[in-house]
Amino acid sequence: MDLMINPFRLCSGLKVLGYFMIVLVLSIIALSYYAVVILTCAPHLLHSRFSSFFSFFLIILFHFVLVLLTWSYIMVVFRDPGSVPDNWKLVPAEDFEEGNSTTIPRNVGSEISASTLSSSDATETRPAVPYCNHCQNGKPPRCHHCSICNRCVLKMDHHCIWVVNCVGARNYKFFLLFVFYTFLETTLNTLVLLPSFINFFQAAKNHSLSPGNLAVTFLAFVLNLAFALSLLCFVIMHTSLLLSNTTSVEVYEKKKAVRWRYDVGRKRNFEQVFGTKKMFWFFPLFSEEDLKNIPALHGLDFPTRSDMGE
Repeated sequence: MDLMINPFRLCSGLKVLGYFMIVLVLSIIALSYYAVVILTCAPHLLHSRFSSFFSFFLIILFHFVLVLLTWSYIMVVFRDPGSVPDNWKLVPAEDFEEGNSTTIPRNVGSEISASTLSSSDATETRPAVPYCNHCQNGKPPRCHHCSICNRCVLKMDHHCIWVVNCVGARNYKFFLLFVFYTFLETTLNTLVLLPSFINFFQAAKNHSLSPGNLAVTFLAFVLNLAFALSLLCFVIMHTSLLLSNTTSVEVYEKKKAVRWRYDVGRKRNFEQVFGTKKMFWFFPLFSEEDLKNIPALHGLDFPTRSDMGE
């Protein structure tokens, strides 16, 4: 009797944790909304003209960032990060140029198999073609198998339990916007709640607020401060990865390379994720023109440095 346990099957249980994380995110948003809008800003709307105007401005800003945050979150949760097409095969660029329909056979017999293509003059050995034994399919460049989703993901960055989804070629922009807007929102909430936090013990002593409202304000401040600080590190890290055209799983591979083949300049690296249309940069959307003209947004084809040898 085979008593061996496949540890990768246990990874699928993390999906259940992911659904709990979604509930946690919604709970933190609701808590922050009550503390910032209802308890802190709304009471000042009836005060002096400046206080009323400033509070109204904070409420508008809070809701504006919250809408962008929620929009980005929904997109990264429900957008497919990119799946490998069935029976995907690597077609060398030379075949397209010469009109040759030769492709790499799908049924290569190992995780990484070599392919030899013959030309009219000589026989040329191509680089090894990645192949996934789990999916029984070819693996395009920068594609990796996710043990939690149990499939290969195009330009996989990581599996994020906060969104119950992988972050890959087709939702990486939405993930970055979600992280960025969450950082802005939690920073805004922290600054708005800071005076209330400073006066927390004095307010408790004077009983100016109910114990429940005091607890909500205190908890909301601590949570938002913790998330703002942690997300700041995340924003810095992913900004560095974005500008060097590197995913989280490629960091080690990049360190071993003299020149990272996918680093084609900061501007082009940025455009491969956010597109070329500036009006769409801050929204979880892509223009039809960018989807048509930037193959990297689909996750199957990526430009490489011109100084890289074959």
